[in-house]
Amino acid sequence: MTFIRSQNHKIVRWSWAVFLTFSISLMMPLGVAAAPYAAMVMDARTGEILHSRNADTRLHPASLTKMMMLYVTFEAVENNEISLDTKVLISKKAASEPPSKLGLKAGQRIALRYLIRASAIRSANDAATAIAEAISKSEAAFARRMNATAKALGMTRTTLKNAHGLTENGHLSTARDMTILGRRLFYDFPDYYNLFSRRSTHAGVRDVTNTNRKLLRAYSGADGIKTGYTRAAGFNLVASARRGNKRIIATMFGGRTAASRNARVAELLDMGFERAPKHAPVRKPDPPRYANTSGLKHKITRRSGQTTTSLVPLDRPFARSSGSTINDVISILASQEEAELQRKISEAISEINSPQRETDHPSAHEVASNESNPSAAIDSLLRPIFRPRNRASNQTGRAQFTEDRDRIGEGDTQLINAAEKRWGINIGRFNTRSQAERFLVSTSLAEIALFEDAERQTERSPLGFDANFRKLTRKNADRACRRLKARNIPCLVLDPL
Repeated sequence: MTFIRSQNHKIVRWSWAVFLTFSISLMMPLGVAAAPYAAMVMDARTGEILHSRNADTRLHPASLTKMMMLYVTFEAVENNEISLDTKVLISKKAASEPPSKLGLKAGQRIALRYLIRASAIRSANDAATAIAEAISKSEAAFARRMNATAKALGMTRTTLKNAHGLTENGHLSTARDMTILGRRLFYDFPDYYNLFSRRSTHAGVRDVTNTNRKLLRAYSGADGIKTGYTRAAGFNLVASARRGNKRIIATMFGGRTAASRNARVAELLDMGFERAPKHAPVRKPDPPRYANTSGLKHKITRRSGQTTTSLVPLDRPFARSSGSTINDVISILASQEEAELQRKISEAISEINSPQRETDHPSAHEVASNESNPSAAIDSLLRPIFRPRNRASNQTGRAQFTEDRDRIGEGDTQLINAAEKRWGINIGRFNTRSQAERFLVSTSLAEIALFEDAERQTERSPLGFDANFRKLTRKNADRACRRLKARNIPCLVLDPL
């Protein structure tokens, strides 16, 4: 009897052990523990690989897919296929996508810009599907376009079946391909890239928080890019960070938890900063090489100035992390161009005895009255120029401009030139009007030749104060942006008023 009771007791204990093991396995996310690990670390400046592990293994990318969806979307906006202000109609398919989602309703209309924000920051599946249908009429057609784009970017082992990244047979990518895509987003669409660093934003129907906010908050220099999670994929992440002259991109597939994924990616980024040389030439990737894209009705170009306003606040020039203040910026820029400024003042003062002529600049008499006060002379030279509006400047379409040009006549070149000066540029968004105005003045000091005929305008927006130069020709606006970007000053061409 004692032996039988002992055996029964062992059987009961064994049964409880099996039951508990089975219960715990059910509580764990299916596939997370088994998701294969892969990683890659790249020096974003040169594209050099600093570390890789299983980097060419085809795995489930999860919501890293949205990086490609956004790349194609930015491309479509720049090619004028769709506008950021386009009201997208939400289909039943889009509205029925599983979480994570924005909560869109079938039949609802919402601006594309909000769908972009929801996809990039909240990883909303309904927003991703809605974007795909708006651009390519169907998600399947959009997936074909994403695959053609992937090949053009050199992502040789990526095949995508949907726009959001939910698990689907054959929907696969690699750590190498996603690292390439992360670098492409940074270099090919710099005007949109800062979207990925926002910890929260308004997405039309509600505010959304960034799924990557913990790493952005915890890791110094982190500014993107995208998280992903499904049971089949595990916890994935493509992260980018900048410290000093170095920018590192790290990709990881197959994390067991969000916390362990973030910790491992931080280690990969640290490894990248340690291995990357302090100084390295920036080698931007070549333009995408599109093969035969029959059936894909889109033209690939690289243009600036397609948006009338920035999708998100522009990076403030000379961020605080660099240790510079606005006063430092003004001092640096002014000293760099001091000789040019003195030449300009001398020329203006030399006009005192010259015959007065009709001009948009301060008169010689105004300059002479300030000769003993250099500061006042500078202010008069840099005072915004306000011109009366002509008929074309009150219109937004090119058709009206063409009609006015014909009515003016080919001989009246002065009025034609005035009508062409309808473009502008934005050089930053600031917390206060004073900061915006001071940076406009400092930029004028640094680039007098570019902005001597431009109007300086500080325009209030819901997110701050935009520092804009107006009354430029398209040619001068493009040239100004090239010059400013070469000096690491952000610049965005603004469409005609």
